[in-house]
Amino acid sequence: MSLRPDARPLYLLVIDKLKQDIEEGKFKPGYKLPSENELAKTLGVSRATLREALRILEDENIIIRKHGIGTFVIEKPVFTSGIEELYSITQMIEKNGYKAGTIYLNIREMNPSKEDLEGFQLQSAVEIVRIERIRTANDEPVVYCIDKIPESVLPSNFNFQKDGSIFKVLDQNNIHISYAITDIKTIGYHEKISPLLHLTEESSLLVLKQVHYDTHDNPVLISINYFRPDKFRFHVLRKR
Repeated sequence: MSLRPDARPLYLLVIDKLKQDIEEGKFKPGYKLPSENELAKTLGVSRATLREALRILEDENIIIRKHGIGTFVIEKPVFTSGIEELYSITQMIEKNGYKAGTIYLNIREMNPSKEDLEGFQLQSAVEIVRIERIRTANDEPVVYCIDKIPESVLPSNFNFQKDGSIFKVLDQNNIHISYAITDIKTIGYHEKISPLLHLTEESSLLVLKQVHYDTHDNPVLISINYFRPDKFRFHVLRKR
């Protein structure tokens, strides 16, 4: 097959054709594309032309090329959210029509690290309640969550259910989150977390570390959430 003649550069026609094939379901999300030789022959173009088209498609986050493995169509994230919007993990999952759940829960008290002392602006060491969970969407693991709360801000009868929202539990105990300062980064394969989220060694993780403040500007919750990048996407609304 050869592409229809067009005044535009040939690599742009290749891009249009591959996008059309993806939209029409010929190449589905997660699908491995044919080899460069095979694809170039099918499209009737040189490998150089094909590689330029693939480079642009990769820049547009439509495909991903994995060295020594092949080229794959990127799965569109199921959950999207503006980073300026402060939602709990439970809210993010449920507002997209999925059932939020938990398949692992570990709660323990621990001595704060130096980073915890700085994050919570503590002058003396107090015990930290650490809540570790694997959150699911329709029973599929999608986020690994670590939440830390100073024991001093929690009531003595503090009780947390594994499927509950941290925000909701804090609200019920008169601790109201007003805003958060967020640090975002990506990391590569994590020996502990990546397998728990069913990710391969070639997959990365999207990490959000947030320090949450109450209505009196006191830091009361530190969250470190490891998201599957194929399931979540965050965007920022910037205004001038």
